[in-house]
Amino acid sequence: MKPEVPTAEAVRRPIRGAQAPPMVRDTLCHSSKLTQITAQPTAIVYCEGNFAKIDGKTANGLVRHSEAYRIVSVIDSTYSGENSGQVLDDVINTIPILKDLNAAVTRETSVPDTFIFGMAPSTGRLSTVDRGVVLDAIARGMNIVCGLHEYLSDDIEIAQAASERRITIRDIRKPKLSKDMRLFDGSVARVAALRIAVLGTDCAIGKRTTATVLARALNAKGIRTVLVGTGQTGLMQGAKYGVAMDAVPPQFCCGELEGAIVAAAEAEQPDVILIEGQGALSHPAFCTSAFILRGSQPDAVILQHAPKRAHRCDFPNMPMPKPASEIALIEAFSDTKVIGVTLNHEGMSEAEITDTIAGQIEKLGLPVTDVLSRPEANLLAMVFTAYPGLQHGMPVAAI
Repeated sequence: MKPEVPTAEAVRRPIRGAQAPPMVRDTLCHSSKLTQITAQPTAIVYCEGNFAKIDGKTANGLVRHSEAYRIVSVIDSTYSGENSGQVLDDVINTIPILKDLNAAVTRETSVPDTFIFGMAPSTGRLSTVDRGVVLDAIARGMNIVCGLHEYLSDDIEIAQAASERRITIRDIRKPKLSKDMRLFDGSVARVAALRIAVLGTDCAIGKRTTATVLARALNAKGIRTVLVGTGQTGLMQGAKYGVAMDAVPPQFCCGELEGAIVAAAEAEQPDVILIEGQGALSHPAFCTSAFILRGSQPDAVILQHAPKRAHRCDFPNMPMPKPASEIALIEAFSDTKVIGVTLNHEGMSEAEITDTIAGQIEKLGLPVTDVLSRPEANLLAMVFTAYPGLQHGMPVAAI
């Protein structure tokens, strides 16, 4: 008989089921702790051999931004003893990188609440070594959060260990039952908020980071903005609305995303809804960008591009597209307009970033910026140029 594993289903959030982050520490995990902790659960992020790399994008994202968990350390023996912010963005933060789980746990005064599997390998599955680390974390009484396509709560050995320790496994990509899924009905057209999708020319290129930075910048300006997550990392970070698009049957993808957007609009009454992109519309390995464009019906698109990336992730024989061709495809596929381009500066010097921004502005006739190396004001200006009335409560397009 399959062990019964506690899930986060009882947590009342717009994101339901296994995707819903815990709002409080599960008091069953440590019977000696009788007081519920309403602060963010503490978390160790496991990213062995992949931190600051493409397959470590989940850990990278959580180090940069996390509302659902307080990240206390990252595990990657290749950077043991270094600072995660400095390794990732050359900006020191409070999150150290440690060599293994034992070092990460013993550093804290009490066992952290959560173990997050912070990698997104192309296989979507645990390696033998990684499996051992997950079981070790369970044995220590830590809740497990995982965004792989392999659902740990369905794994007999892992589920049995979790059941014995009475801890929660949160499989981010585990979808609802199809009977509970929603078909597209066109209600997104009645959403009054300005909808901007952040798409890209490849996967793992920085779409979520750009959307997160833009949401923060707009909210800081008093423009009420909600980010709708569409992937495992955004949901782990604490996106209040969203769905892991690549885990939903195609029949329901547009409807599930539409439902999240409508729910965000009704509950939050935002001025702007940002939709995190996935993959690339031109990429033959992904269909999620098409569903995002169909399901969200965005008023505008911001395109993320990595100028020095020679080929698509995991596809060395597939050259990267040019921004102009991706823009043409997006605008032909959907009734929307690309309002600007944001760069991923991987492999670029400061001078190359400056020259590329100038060159792309001239080629495309659009605003171009680098979200992580240039002021947030440039990103805001991209939106305000297209929608000058947004600053005055009237998001009327200038385009």
